[in-house]
Amino acid sequence: MMLADFGAEVIKIESPAGDDTRAWVPPVDGYGQGTYFSSANRNKKSVVIDLKTSDGLAYARELVSDCDVVVENFRPGIMARFGLDYQTLAVEKPELVYCSISGFGPGAGAELPGYDLLVQALGGLMSITGSPEAEPSKAGVALVDVLTGQNALAGILMALRVRDTTGTGQEVQVNLLSSLLAALVNQGTATLATGDSPTRMGNAHPSIAPYETFRTGGGLLAVAVGNNRQFGALCGVLGLPGLDEDPRFSTNESRVASRADLKGLLEKALEADTAENWQEKLLGAGVPAGKVNNVGEAFELGHALGLEPSVIVADPTTGRISSQLANPIRLSASPAAYRMAPPTLGEHQGSNFTSHSLDAVKGLPCSASAI
Repeated sequence: MMLADFGAEVIKIESPAGDDTRAWVPPVDGYGQGTYFSSANRNKKSVVIDLKTSDGLAYARELVSDCDVVVENFRPGIMARFGLDYQTLAVEKPELVYCSISGFGPGAGAELPGYDLLVQALGGLMSITGSPEAEPSKAGVALVDVLTGQNALAGILMALRVRDTTGTGQEVQVNLLSSLLAALVNQGTATLATGDSPTRMGNAHPSIAPYETFRTGGGLLAVAVGNNRQFGALCGVLGLPGLDEDPRFSTNESRVASRADLKGLLEKALEADTAENWQEKLLGAGVPAGKVNNVGEAFELGHALGLEPSVIVADPTTGRISSQLANPIRLSASPAAYRMAPPTLGEHQGSNFTSHSLDAVKGLPCSASAI
């Protein structure tokens, strides 16, 4: 979808049963289509192909012959059974960029099912998410799916850039587990350096304080103090003079060590007003702070800041109207375009697709996916 937003013609190949996420409901949009599917499939053309038939395979190979990019997320080895793997296709089309997305890579984990929840559990993310008193928790969205999709996008674009220079394509491999492990960043690096696995800390940060949420006289407030100047300003706004000079809190290291005492003192002062009012006062003093919004409030904030976080897509062919999340990448000369609403199953069966062109990169998703 990211490629399609910037002009790629994307042909989404679905089985006769359709992308699994079409059935992941509720909720649904005004046309009865699941919003899960809609969130990742605008600007794509849907074609139904049964790859288990000779006619289906012939049609798929015909489409591939005119594509710059193939994207597939079957379990490793399945595309080889169809003769649609990179090694086979690259013989006839050496300029092809071929992206394989899997759950656990092509090795010993090839047969493991690649679902976001499973990877969050096996990949350690759940062990550091949630409060210390509660059970491990997943992120509120399929975060690993999204990260892996972004890595696939980056890999495809880099491979195309290399092809611009060499004329030769290559295979791009990404998997959910590797994407998650790389995204553990400071937590993962700390584990490698010390041998100790981090634990759940709720909304607190292992290396910075105060850097978490606090109860106020009305609502939760997130405070993200990153240096001593900001901490001094926080103390001034809260009416806690001299607290920044207290040996327990005068440096970030000492604040981390005395986190519990510090939180108690700050929350006592924060009881005097609401999170919304504290946000205004603290931001005015240069202290990073904000009330904890729900999703609707977050969109309101984005619109108020002029970020245009959502768009209305009016499909010129079908007349369907779809509310969509805006593409977060802003290009000054070639911005994202929202041309088509998420397709119905097989909507573009029998369509004539554009001829091969480096200026209109085509992706060919070859299986149903949550991405």
